[in-house]
Amino acid sequence: MSVTYEAQGRVAVVTVDRPERRNAIDRATAVGLKEAWQRFDADDEVYVGVLYGAGAVFSAGADLKAFDLVKDRDGFLGFTLMRVGKPTIAAVEGYCVAGGLEMALWCDLRVAANDAVFGCFERRWGVPLVDGGTQRLPLVVGLGRALDMILTGRAVDADEALQMGLVNRVVPPGAALEAAIALAEEIAAFPQATVRTDRAAVLDGLELEGGFGHERAHGLEALQVAAQGAARFAGGEGRHGQPAN
Repeated sequence: MSVTYEAQGRVAVVTVDRPERRNAIDRATAVGLKEAWQRFDADDEVYVGVLYGAGAVFSAGADLKAFDLVKDRDGFLGFTLMRVGKPTIAAVEGYCVAGGLEMALWCDLRVAANDAVFGCFERRWGVPLVDGGTQRLPLVVGLGRALDMILTGRAVDADEALQMGLVNRVVPPGAALEAAIALAEEIAAFPQATVRTDRAAVLDGLELEGGFGHERAHGLEALQVAAQGAARFAGGEGRHGQPAN
């Protein structure tokens, strides 16, 4: 299975388990992620969810070799336009780029290893941000920093990510999941009624739904360019972070 769901006390850990593909998201994985977060939302025994990528990479985003993601009301990646009623935390090791960054931004909080790397790497392939990134990133880091990341596609290391507010905690390599679970347990120990109503008040005030519609409308205009970029990637360009030709 490319997605696993494990309850650990009051914490649910949702893991993308495709390390051979750098935890890139194909259609089957997107479906698995959607089902996992639906299960989390309906599971009265868990209070906080943690999103993790197996191995040394959080996620490289959409699988450009498969390039088989489909339009879904909850996001091309399966869940990124979905709203759950309980707090979520991303546990980030290694690369958290392109759609992987959008998945991490979907979470309320982000715990990252100090060698983690963030970035809108889809820029080099002409793939649009259509999983909430254009709306959430400015809210998290501010307009200027968000546009810097989105327009240049540059890599951001964990120290800079912490400084700009993109991540909330930085820990040694290999410790992100443990630290995220500890943070989740801390939140789970509070009275949950007010945890959830206060969180809901924050999210309601952002009124993101309208922005998601604008993002999708603009992004869909660029899908032909995205298909061309995916073909270039599948053909071998830009591997291991090298610039695309």
